[in-house]
Amino acid sequence: MAQENLTLVLQARGDLRLENRPVPEPGPNDVVLQMHSVGICGSDVHYWQHGRIGDFVVTKPMVLGHEASGRVVKVGSAVKHLKIGDRVAVEPGVPREMDEFFKNGRYNLSPTIFFCATPPDDGNLCRFYRHSANFCYKLPDNVTFEEGALIEPLSVGIHACRRAGVTLGSTVLICGAGPIGLVSLLVAKAMGASKVIVTDLSAERLAKAEELGADFHLKVTKADGPQQVAKSVEDLLGAQPNCSIECTGAESCLQTAIYSTRSGGVVVVVGHGAPMVTVPLMNAAIREVDIRGVFRYCNTWPMAISMLASGKVNVKPLVTHRFPLEQAGEAFETTRQGLGIKVMLKCDQNDQNP
Repeated sequence: MAQENLTLVLQARGDLRLENRPVPEPGPNDVVLQMHSVGICGSDVHYWQHGRIGDFVVTKPMVLGHEASGRVVKVGSAVKHLKIGDRVAVEPGVPREMDEFFKNGRYNLSPTIFFCATPPDDGNLCRFYRHSANFCYKLPDNVTFEEGALIEPLSVGIHACRRAGVTLGSTVLICGAGPIGLVSLLVAKAMGASKVIVTDLSAERLAKAEELGADFHLKVTKADGPQQVAKSVEDLLGAQPNCSIECTGAESCLQTAIYSTRSGGVVVVVGHGAPMVTVPLMNAAIREVDIRGVFRYCNTWPMAISMLASGKVNVKPLVTHRFPLEQAGEAFETTRQGLGIKVMLKCDQNDQNP
């Protein structure tokens, strides 16, 4: 194996560098992966631009990247379910201990969870990366490496739709047609939603939502009032939606989601915005509209792999730009400018295919 391990490191706020690091060795329960495809997430860009997200602060150099897939090249002594050559998708959040959240099946809420590219933990934008074997999932032959990398954002959509209670016949409002809004759309339709309406400021992104199966789309402006948008949503759907999934983090969109949702429905808050926001809480309370949070995902990779392998969900159109790892700076700038939907970095010098 080549000993060169080109790695993208955030040295400090605004300072991205490519450097060579040692190829890791696996612990007993780990595998070492030759990374293939790693998507750039908005959080990666946020750490680069601001050096922090909320209470997570970059205080030392950190490897970026958490939407990932690769090929197993080394296997720990205790690993039984994976072998060298297996193609896998990486779930980036690994519980460090068997705490109450792990036991309850909500390991994403564990305060001690390891999570790729979240301080102080390194991510996987590199040639070779070590990860817990239990959080690497073998990909079927008909699922590409890029699809494997896209399971991470797709998992946010799965978790959001589960929290929203999307089921056969549901009507759904999705606020925001960025990557997370679009995967939420794909999952909602796969779970049986009869009508999905997507709102956004961008006509280009709404066109992508329509391409991916949105029944209705609504272009909004920053001047539109939340109740005004809610009325437009109701007019287009013919009724208020059963649930709303808010993917922007904008205060006005959260207000819109609450006003839009029918009495007894559910609003799921996916987008992260300001720590304090003003919302029509009493409007939600007297109409028994549940407001539910989302923190990443849990127990989603097997479902996501089944969705992709069966063809029930097609995430391939989400990838609009591809760059070799050596051009990571250009790739991050493309994402920062909001060009396209999903930018994918290709980490294997010898295999730049999807």
